[in-house]
Amino acid sequence: METTDREDTELSLGPAISVKALLAVLALAAFTLFITWRARVLEIALEQPMNVHEPAPDFRAMTSDSTNLSLGDFHAKKIVLSFWASWCGECREEMFDLNSFYSVHHTASSDFEILAISIDEDVAQATHFATDKKLTFPVLLDPHETVARAYEVKGIPALFFIEKDGTISYAQVGYENRVNRTYDLEHILARELGIDLDKPQKGGSGGAGD
Repeated sequence: METTDREDTELSLGPAISVKALLAVLALAAFTLFITWRARVLEIALEQPMNVHEPAPDFRAMTSDSTNLSLGDFHAKKIVLSFWASWCGECREEMFDLNSFYSVHHTASSDFEILAISIDEDVAQATHFATDKKLTFPVLLDPHETVARAYEVKGIPALFFIEKDGTISYAQVGYENRVNRTYDLEHILARELGIDLDKPQKGGSGGAGD
């Protein structure tokens, strides 16, 4: 049976298309394996404690309401540093939980402070988020990641707890309010700050000079 020129062309392209499809599948599979391996390597790296038991680097940065603050301004308090960005989904969730904890447990006489350090390149995005979500703790701007580099931040959200003597006592990367975790963020905060969750303090928030 005779075939037309068009049919001959389609028949000749058939095997070539199959080979290309197979190569594409193999390439995708190899890429998927590489990404999975790379993600696991990063996950293992991010699980490692950062700077724990070392002195916390001092810093100075502008807040979202144009106040110039430094770590030294809070020398008499325990400090929670949260490195975040408005475009980071887990960071946004952590901000909500930090704000909820702060509104319940922080008062003008509290011996702790939460400082959220945004690494947004566009500081307007961080400022808008802080205002829109009514964050009640200080939000500092670190668009050039100067502070983040000082703390060797490899991923966000990154949380550091600093004792009154200026030593980092605990650090973690990632958002902890997930199913099957031993502690959620609230319990980690309470544990590290010495707060009894059965006896919450309710009141306003104090500033650097409180």
